Amino acid sequence: MDRIETIIIGAGVVGLAIARRLAQQGHEVLVLESETTPGTATSSRNSGVIHAGIYYKPGSLKARLCVEGRKKLYAYAQTRGIPHKNCGKLIVATDEAQITKLKEWQHIAEQNGVTGLRLITPDEAHAMEPEVFCTAALHAPMTGIIDVHPYMLALEGDAEEAGAMIALKTLVTGGAITDDGFVLDVAGDAPSQISCTYLINAAGLGAQNVGRNLRGLDAATVPPQVLAKGNYFSLTGRQPFSMLIYPLPVLGSSGLHAFCDIAGRVRFGPDVEWVEQIDYHVDPHRLPQFEEAVRRYWPGLPSGALQPDYCGIRPKIGRASPHDTDFMIQDTSAHGIRNLVCLYGIESPGLTSSLAIGDYVGELVRKE
Repeated sequence: MDRIETIIIGAGVVGLAIARRLAQQGHEVLVLESETTPGTATSSRNSGVIHAGIYYKPGSLKARLCVEGRKKLYAYAQTRGIPHKNCGKLIVATDEAQITKLKEWQHIAEQNGVTGLRLITPDEAHAMEPEVFCTAALHAPMTGIIDVHPYMLALEGDAEEAGAMIALKTLVTGGAITDDGFVLDVAGDAPSQISCTYLINAAGLGAQNVGRNLRGLDAATVPPQVLAKGNYFSLTGRQPFSMLIYPLPVLGSSGLHAFCDIAGRVRFGPDVEWVEQIDYHVDPHRLPQFEEAVRRYWPGLPSGALQPDYCGIRPKIGRASPHDTDFMIQDTSAHGIRNLVCLYGIESPGLTSSLAIGDYVGELVRKE
């Protein structure tokens, strides 16, 4: 049986960031990924937004790691030449009652260390974005977008340069806790077993399955998984906004926001569709819901301008908005197992937080 010091399950953006960090710390690292390429699930099926850290409960992992991660991500993208844009964001209220919520978020964001936020009038918002309708808006100048694919390639390159290895088409089907670490059952081109001293479960949508199938780990420490499908529709025609436009959140997501990717394509989403299994088909019958939601802040949306685009599945641990739940990053103090770190519920702002999550896990498994 082969043995390696540290195994990371999952080569999404978070798994790659952890691999980069641990390899640079001197760990011998192997990343096991079930798909044919890294980041094909959650990491490549989101908005690519660099979040500011506005909504999250002060003191939470999301608040801390998002703010830290944003700073690290902008610096990393700049240094590595990764396409990104600090375009800013407007969070818009579309009736008077919603203005109170904007003020609450401004206060929360300030507690989280977010600077530069400003509550602006409809006239000020209109001057920034002439197509927007609102009763007030919160301007967040530090929000931006990043091209996720080259970002993941850079993380992968850094990890491999530091000695990490990535095994694709390698599914972890089970495993056990042993006296000197862990033994994993893997299915792939050549099904086998592999042992390690340190184990990081960063499997995203598969994290709960990994946890439940790890013999010796108390099943009560594995949280339930809730699948929230987020659909996106794209816009045909001219680009209406220069910034990200966010309405107030709905249960399960940040709301149907408008964003323009690095290539200039305008999309709206994600919505929330609670599902029982992973399915990446976008139902075109959801179009009326999209048009209604978008027209609340963009009354000028032309009829027939939206078309189904893509979707993603959020690895949630509850049916609440991302602002009301926290990342779950478990170490020995949570499950009693030495040298095991399990990451659950790494939804938004996981991309923004990825480098900070890598550093956080690096501190948890720092070699003695």
